[in-house]
Amino acid sequence: MTREEFLKYCEDRVIFLDGATGSNLIKAGMPVGVCPEEWILEHKQVMKDLQSAYAEAGSDIVYAPTFTGNRIKLADYGLDGKIEEINSELVKLSKEAVGGKALVAGDLTMTGKQLKPIGDLDFEELIEVYKEQIRILEKAGCDLLVVETMMSLAETRAALIAAKEVTTLPVMVTLTFEPDGRTLYGTDAKTTGIVAESLGACAVGANCSTGPARMEAIISDLASVTTIPIIAKPNAGLPFLDSEGKTCYDMGAEEFVKEMEILVNAGASVLGGCCGTDPTYIAGLNKTYGKKRTVTATRRPDGIRYLTSERQTLAFGLNDPFMIVGERINPTGKKALQALLREGNLEKVLQFAEEQEAAGAQVLDVNMGMSGIDEKEMMLRCIEEISGVTNLPLSLDSSHVSVLEAALRHYPGRALINSISYESEKFEKLLPIAAKYGAVFILLPLSDAGLPKDLDEKKDIIQKIYARALELGMRREDIVVDGLVATIGANKKAALECLETVRYAKENGFATICGLSNISFGMPERSYVNTAFLNLMIQAGLTMAISNPAQEMLVSCALATDLLLNKEGADLRYIEYAGQVKENREQKEAQIQEKLEAAKRILESGNAGDTSTLEAAENAKAADGASKSTGKDSQGSDATKASPAREALYKAVMKGNRNGIAKITKDALAAGEEPSALLNEILLPGINEVGELFDKGKYFLPQLIASAEAMKNAIEVLEPLLLGETSAEDMPVVVIATVEGDIHDIGKNLVALMLKNYGFKVIDLGKDVPSATIIEAAKEHHAKIIALSALMTTTMQRMREVVEEVKKIKLPVKVMIGGAVITPEYADEIGADGYSRDAADAVKL
Repeated sequence: MTREEFLKYCEDRVIFLDGATGSNLIKAGMPVGVCPEEWILEHKQVMKDLQSAYAEAGSDIVYAPTFTGNRIKLADYGLDGKIEEINSELVKLSKEAVGGKALVAGDLTMTGKQLKPIGDLDFEELIEVYKEQIRILEKAGCDLLVVETMMSLAETRAALIAAKEVTTLPVMVTLTFEPDGRTLYGTDAKTTGIVAESLGACAVGANCSTGPARMEAIISDLASVTTIPIIAKPNAGLPFLDSEGKTCYDMGAEEFVKEMEILVNAGASVLGGCCGTDPTYIAGLNKTYGKKRTVTATRRPDGIRYLTSERQTLAFGLNDPFMIVGERINPTGKKALQALLREGNLEKVLQFAEEQEAAGAQVLDVNMGMSGIDEKEMMLRCIEEISGVTNLPLSLDSSHVSVLEAALRHYPGRALINSISYESEKFEKLLPIAAKYGAVFILLPLSDAGLPKDLDEKKDIIQKIYARALELGMRREDIVVDGLVATIGANKKAALECLETVRYAKENGFATICGLSNISFGMPERSYVNTAFLNLMIQAGLTMAISNPAQEMLVSCALATDLLLNKEGADLRYIEYAGQVKENREQKEAQIQEKLEAAKRILESGNAGDTSTLEAAENAKAADGASKSTGKDSQGSDATKASPAREALYKAVMKGNRNGIAKITKDALAAGEEPSALLNEILLPGINEVGELFDKGKYFLPQLIASAEAMKNAIEVLEPLLLGETSAEDMPVVVIATVEGDIHDIGKNLVALMLKNYGFKVIDLGKDVPSATIIEAAKEHHAKIIALSALMTTTMQRMREVVEEVKKIKLPVKVMIGGAVITPEYADEIGADGYSRDAADAVKL
């Protein structure tokens, strides 16, 4: 089956998937902690009976039980050498079970290891892991693939890229979302759907997480930005433990089937069940929705373009307000930036990213083209670091095809390519790459012959590139035409020709862009020419421009032009910007007045050589600025953040500057700062604020981990100096572990890192740790706290065993627990001393 055949198969009908596998196997006797794939092969009839029942209940597609059958997961059980045998046998088992009554999907999921920079797994290695399993699944006879229960968009992309490179089988994708509507890594549903479809997924949706009703907003958002089928595979409500300690779910089949109507109305047309469901649930879905022929929910509107980062989507149409693509992350003509990049220092790059976002840029252009560096390596580093300080989508800019391909492969969203022309190198090589990675691209109407001689030649180039893009499966909405700005000093018709190009492109349904500065090259007072030109271009239909968003006159006039053209939301946008301009101007005037008054006081004192008054004024101003930038009151110890060294260190923690914070810490020490003051007055308040932002949903897991690792690197510099003041032995020892049978450790690792940052001596026992080992470690290290983590309801009972043993032997420790399925009520039930919902909360506890 191909992707096109799958879409035809799903046309005008509801498709039914299977229900849960894991929870039903546990009911059938599968113990906690074993390798599910191995247990199934030792108890084949259990699996055959279950999948046969799903086929009889009406499942159109049944998932082969290869969920954790990748090399990395199998290695946890010492079975990675049997990957082909295990996956092949499981596919064969499923095909025998359904007997041709249902399609069999090869099932893939996350590996349990985290991608760099959060973990140590390389992106290319992950792609190879998925390729290996996909090849085996296809060879074994799978009809299609499903990538499910994903939490990371980057890892989802790796699986889709792997599939694209080794198979033509269709690939369904489902992610699992938190109660706030985002994945654990901070990706929202709309971004998920856009990126998955752009990379060739044949269907996208959500599984696990919650019951049907709580999945409504996610399904609705997915449907609103995609054209492919939407999958809904929720749990049978919420889990709870019965009197015997067994995991149950609070929603029966009848209630589940009835509530699924909410998701059908929201746009789901591929229905199934996850944890807690069984064949009776699927039979109910089939009976109720089997005759439904159409889905009436709102789907992606025509003419809307989408760019995304990993955590945010930018949607725009041809008549929407004008947008700015920030141009400053480009070393051309910037000697200071070039020098920093040659040192491997990205601080200025991150500063430009933050400043341009604050000034109103909607996209950031990233160009690392310069001598003396590895451009590809630096581009990848920039993507990684910039993604940590901004959610804006990126425009990837390079004259080298290999650099752009590497950037597109690693970028965890849907990027804009700057640019593709009709020049042979770009047209023949880069256009297929754009199609492969689902990117939007800037169409530059140049050819091997150079600049087009007239508008007709421009039109011809545009149409040729567009025709080839269509052949590669792209759409008109994937193209942004560049007006190709020439210099007015050399060609008096340069502006008129560019305006005609923009009008032509818009009339033919293309979004448009231009780089403004060329128009005024060689002219005096260039900003006036640029501003007037931009206003004319916006009136002609320009969608966006590559420029510096800090140019007040240019941006003000652009927003005023939108206002006069009555574009939606332009009035409020102009008023807000004008208010900011006024506030900034008043602040600058106040600063100037303050300096003048300080100078006047010095002169009146009769000692013009005494600058102490002026310095005091400057320091007071700096302290006020520091308190505003950190969001802290300027009283007490926070006032000391006014020093540049302290301010830089605080910002490094807030922004997760893992690579630069060690040097910043050393610089602060060299400036005379005390190690203990840096720890207690800068680092700890900084990580506290990061935790608060995480709690409020303004920071997400990657940012939390980046900040925690940045702090760890700073403490490594301070630690030898701090030992003279206090010893780590004075702090309580914490033994931490993921309990037996559970191999999930993202949350546990972050808790361990945060506790270490606060000075606790942490003994990390890893994952899948038996209760006896935890108790022995607590005795050996004289621990005061045992911290336990579990992600699954089937393993959380191990926590009870530890608590009971601690009380039985009267071990003088406190036990704190946490994890996705853990609640304060469960902590009380088993007698734990405390519960924490995340790493920041664990430190407070």
